[in-house]
Amino acid sequence: MILINAYTYYMSSIYHPTTRVLAVLELLQTHGRLGGAELTAMLNIDRRSLRRYIVTLEEMGIPVMTERGRYGGYALMPGFKLPPMMFSDDEALALTTGLIAVRRLSLVDAAPAIASSLAKLQRLLPDNLKRKLQAMEEVVQLDLAPSATPADKQVLGSLSEAVMQQSRVHLEYRAADGNVSNRDFDAYGVAFHAAYWYVVGFCHLRKDTRSFRLDRVLRVHALDAGFERPARFNVVLHLRKAVATIPRAFSAEVLLKTDMHTASAHLSDAIGVLEQCSEGVLLHNQSDDLDWLARQLAALPFEFVIHKPQQLRVEMKALVKRLAKQLVKI
Repeated sequence: MILINAYTYYMSSIYHPTTRVLAVLELLQTHGRLGGAELTAMLNIDRRSLRRYIVTLEEMGIPVMTERGRYGGYALMPGFKLPPMMFSDDEALALTTGLIAVRRLSLVDAAPAIASSLAKLQRLLPDNLKRKLQAMEEVVQLDLAPSATPADKQVLGSLSEAVMQQSRVHLEYRAADGNVSNRDFDAYGVAFHAAYWYVVGFCHLRKDTRSFRLDRVLRVHALDAGFERPARFNVVLHLRKAVATIPRAFSAEVLLKTDMHTASAHLSDAIGVLEQCSEGVLLHNQSDDLDWLARQLAALPFEFVIHKPQQLRVEMKALVKRLAKQLVKI
């Protein structure tokens, strides 16, 4: 078994403001007693925030002794020690694999935290398991598409908290054209899709459900208003459809001569929106590359009819000619 201090584990896995609360606990464990001014200076917070964190620790069952007055301070009750967390060999391997995957995907801007977490794990492991984890880190390759832009930890943490608490936030957002806008927003969920982080929810500026890229969020400010998240709202499904229907150079419509189940099994959500009709399934697609779309259609095991645009028919004919030439050479 592996013993790891609980604070070390949580500090590497939980975002602000919980990390500040656990930082207070770690400082009190390390120093025994600290004055209020010392703690606020160490954590770069104000007295009001410190008092709130102390109350949170007390609510967690941590016995914090408070000394009142100008020169007062805080200390843990004598004899109190936070028990270590215990991990089996399999759990340590799972944690290491997860950290390697997060680093490969570049999901968040946390490279130093990932490196230090892996170092702490390896430092505490027995030699045989340490060799296995070092081999995994050096040898294992993950065929995963990394994040185009890592999410800001504070933005991701603030929005995740807003989703859980169903608390409205105010967003300052920079669009792709550089224009900055402000809006109140009810966040239904956060998801990673097609190399970017997104938040999906109800935008009070546009009076409709919208999705926003997290790397374009400049500021998140919590508001004193709540909201009710729609029941059974599927954030990932909504996001896939939203991204697939973003207006592009060409708008395509293709009739697929099959049923919805078969069409869904052979086409990803990212290619477009599928609509059941009397003749089969309609594929609505937005594309900048019709040659790519033609190749995707050519790989389908069922018949299809291109309704529009005419350029897609041209690309399909060109693809057929190329394939015919290859067949002659075989």
